[in-house]
Amino acid sequence: MVHVEVRSPAVVTAAPRHPIERVPGLLVVLALAAAAVPLGRLVPVIGGPVFGIVLGVLAGLLVPALRGSWSRPGYEFASKTLLQLSIVVLGTGLSLQQVLRVGGDSLPVMLGTLAVALGGAWLFGRLLGVRGDTQTLIGVGTAICGASAIAATTAAIGAKRSSVAYALATIFTFNVVAVLAFPPLGHLLGLSPEAFGLWAGTAINDTSSVVAAGYTYSQEAGDQALVVKLTRSLMLVPIVIGLVILKSRREAGIEQRKLPWRRMVPLFLVGFVVAAGLRSAGLVPIAWQEGLSLTGTFLITCALVAIGLSMRPSELRKAGWRPLILGALLWISVALSSLGLQLLTGAL
Repeated sequence: MVHVEVRSPAVVTAAPRHPIERVPGLLVVLALAAAAVPLGRLVPVIGGPVFGIVLGVLAGLLVPALRGSWSRPGYEFASKTLLQLSIVVLGTGLSLQQVLRVGGDSLPVMLGTLAVALGGAWLFGRLLGVRGDTQTLIGVGTAICGASAIAATTAAIGAKRSSVAYALATIFTFNVVAVLAFPPLGHLLGLSPEAFGLWAGTAINDTSSVVAAGYTYSQEAGDQALVVKLTRSLMLVPIVIGLVILKSRREAGIEQRKLPWRRMVPLFLVGFVVAAGLRSAGLVPIAWQEGLSLTGTFLITCALVAIGLSMRPSELRKAGWRPLILGALLWISVALSSLGLQLLTGAL
C-alpha cells in the first residue's frame, strides 16, 4: 500500500519541533485576518478571503522580515490545518433538506453547468497553456462555489501558492462583473424570479455574490438562488475526492484500487459532510449559524493570509494574463449553458 503525501500550499519545511514555534507566524496571520474579515463584510462582493490574500501579499512585500524562517511554522499551520478546519465549519451552513427540495428541477442545469466548467477548464486550459494547479483551481472555483471550492481543493491537493492567487483573482473579477451585469440582463431577457435564481445560483461563483445578484433582482429570485447555490456546494465532495484520486495515481503511478481509502477521502471532507448532517438533523441551533459562518470565513481568511505572506512576486509574473482569459471563457460558457439548459428543460 502506497501512501501519498498531500503537501501544504505553503513552502514545505521540516515539522516544527514544538507547537510553540507556530505562535509568532500565527500572530501575524491572525492580525491581518482580523483586518481582512471586516473589510470583506463591508465589501461582500470582494469578501474577506480575497482581502486576506491581498493583505498577506502586500505585508510580505512591504515588510520582508515577515517572511523569515521564524514565521514559517505558523504560516504552514494556517495554510493547511486552518484551511481544512474552515471547510468543516462551513459545512454547518448546508441543509440537506434544502438540497432535496431543490430536487430534479435544478439538478439537470447544475450538472450540465458543472460539466461545462470542468470540461472547459481542461479544453481552454490546454489551448491557453494554463495547466496544472491553476487550471484545476479556476475550473473548480467556477464550477462549484468560488473561494470555498478553491480553499477545499487547495487543502486536498496541496496547490501552489501562485495558483491559489491567480484563481482567487479570476473568481473575484467575474463575481464583480456578474453582480453588476446579471440583474439588468435578467430583466432584459424577461426571466422569471425562479429562472433568474437558477441562473444566478449556477453561473455566479461565491455565495455572497449570488445573494447580492439574486436579491437585487427580487426577493423570490434571491431565495431560489441561495438554495441552488447551497445545493451546488454539495458537489464539492465528489469533485475533490476525484481530484485527490487523480493526483494520487499520477504521483504514485499505481492502480486506483491500491490506494487506501483515507487518501481518496480526505478527513476534512468527511467532517464537512458530518457537519452538514448535523445541521440537517437540527442539532446545530439556528442561533449559532451567523457565528459559525463568520468563524468559517475567518479561518479561510487566515489560511489565505498565510499563503499571501509566503508568496514571492516572481511567482505571480510567470503566467501573465492567461489565467484571467481562462476564467473569462469559463464564466461566459457557464452563464450561456445555464440559460440554454433551462430552455431545453422547460425552466424558461
